[in-house]
Formats: sequence, C-alpha cells, structure tokens
Amino acid sequence: MPDTTRILPITDPEAIEAASLAIIDAEMPEPRPFAGAHWDIVRRLIHTTADFELASLVRFSDDAVQAGLTALDQGATIVTDTEMARCAIPLRRVTPFGCTVRCFMNDPGVVAAAAAANSTRAALAVDFALDLPGPLIFAIGNAPTALLRLLKRLDGGAPAPALVIGMPVGFVNAAESKALLQTRADVPWITIKGRKGGSALAGATVNALAIVLREAGKA
Repeated sequence: MPDTTRILPITDPEAIEAASLAIIDAEMPEPRPFAGAHWDIVRRLIHTTADFELASLVRFSDDAVQAGLTALDQGATIVTDTEMARCAIPLRRVTPFGCTVRCFMNDPGVVAAAAAANSTRAALAVDFALDLPGPLIFAIGNAPTALLRLLKRLDGGAPAPALVIGMPVGFVNAAESKALLQTRADVPWITIKGRKGGSALAGATVNALAIVLREAGKA
C-alpha cells in the first residue's frame, strides 16, 4: 500500500512549486555542481523532469547566463522549434520584458520551403527566424535538424543569436548536434550532454532565466 502519511497538505500551485524546489535543494548532494543563477536553471530542469542526473549533464558556455538575461531584458524574440516548447513558456514570464515567443513550424512559407527543398520544417524555420530583428534566443528542444541548420548558418556568416538553448532529445543526431554546439565560441549556449532533452526542458530554461531576471528587480 502507498504511504499516504507522506502526502503533503498543499494545494496552492505556488506553494507546491516552492516545496518542490526545496526538496530538490535538500536532496541534491553537496557540493552542488552549480551555484547562483546557474543552479536556478539546473534546479528548474530537475523540477521539470524529476531527473537529478541532469545536474551532471547540463553545460553552459562561459557567458551564456548573462547573455540570456541581457537578451530578455532587451525584449528578445524567443524562437522555439516546436509548438510544445512555445506553449511551455508562459507569456506572463516574458511579456513584462517586452519579449515575444515565436514558432515557425506551421508558417505557410516554411511548409512550402521545406517541401521544395526536401528538408524538414524545423531546419527551414531557422532561416525564417534569423531574419527577425532584435536579439534572438533560440530554444531548440526537439529537432537536431534545427540545431544543425543554425550552426551551419552561423558558419556561413549569419549573425549569431543572443543565446542558443540547444536541447534536442532523441537517438538520431541529438547528442551529436549538442556536442557540436559545445565546441562553439562564437555564440553563447546552454545545452544537455547526450540524448536527454526535450521541448519542456528548452522552455523551462527560458522560464528560469526570466524568473532570475524578475527576481533581480528588472520587472
């Protein structure tokens, strides 16, 4: 029989979230692999998945967190590779900073271009997104083809986005595309080593950055 004595008498969503984060803090062995805003992000990813292994898999470029915070504060456009990732970023988190969230997967132009090029919509959507003005944050949680396309465009001279959250999940080119991202010094990035990832994690990373920025008194 389940041990019902361990069920906490909490029903308020904010209280549940706070209790969850406190449990993660208590159960994460010391010393933690990250501190400050980096830990806030990793803890949010653990909260999203209940997977403590992520603490050993998340990778940051040296300037990634500050670059992400600056881009949000400047009203960045956040581009996702799936509608699921777009929906994982509540507008209440980012609109106070003037940010918007876009996904081009179902854009008619992207659909037509992908069919003409015999490519994936996720890859061609990157081309559409790179034409947007202002700082860009790419939140890629599903499609390695999107991440690989973005890196190819950077190699071809496309302007670097403010931040790449590269977390495609899966068995075909997911780990490999993220390994390539980790070699880049020309763009700030946050990624997850290996096969794990997903739309929820890409969205959660944006949420964590927005929460850090809000708590810093920026909104």
